[in-house]
Amino acid sequence: MEQIFAPWRIEWVERDDEDAIDGCPFCVLPERDDDRENRIVARSERGFVLLNNYPYNPGHAMVIPRRHVADYPDLTEEELLDLGRLKQRTLTALGDAMGPDGFNAGLNLGGAAAGGSIDHVHTHVVPRWSGDTNFMPVVGDTKVVVEALERTYDHLRDAFAGQEGATVPDDESRAVRFD
Repeated sequence: MEQIFAPWRIEWVERDDEDAIDGCPFCVLPERDDDRENRIVARSERGFVLLNNYPYNPGHAMVIPRRHVADYPDLTEEELLDLGRLKQRTLTALGDAMGPDGFNAGLNLGGAAAGGSIDHVHTHVVPRWSGDTNFMPVVGDTKVVVEALERTYDHLRDAFAGQEGATVPDDESRAVRFD
């Protein structure tokens, strides 16, 4: 029998029904009050940065337009520019906070690309380190993520906060803003 110790997953098991998301999570989460709890680490006028709840690596973030857009060609010029700048800021923040050796970045376009459930355009940004894939996924069919999301959130929020043009709320449950 394989055993994996993941005590932080108890929050998922014990979640309330009121935490359930009815509709597109990328539309619902930015409307909620607690950015930290919802893993939104930065916001811009037309987009936001969300930590992935099931990261491939520590720091795995998504850059998402606020407006529900299923097809990339339907993004406006203003959205494209804003999201492009937010991706630059995300790469810089992840570089400063985590010191990766590189990044994988890619768009999920269409429900099938996003696991069949989300038709809201989003870009994954995944920090990579030399040797970050070891024998565990190959031999044990298990991926090990070495940092809890809460700690990653703190590192990344601090890195966004240090960027030029950042507005840092006094309330630590709020995301850094770029407007």
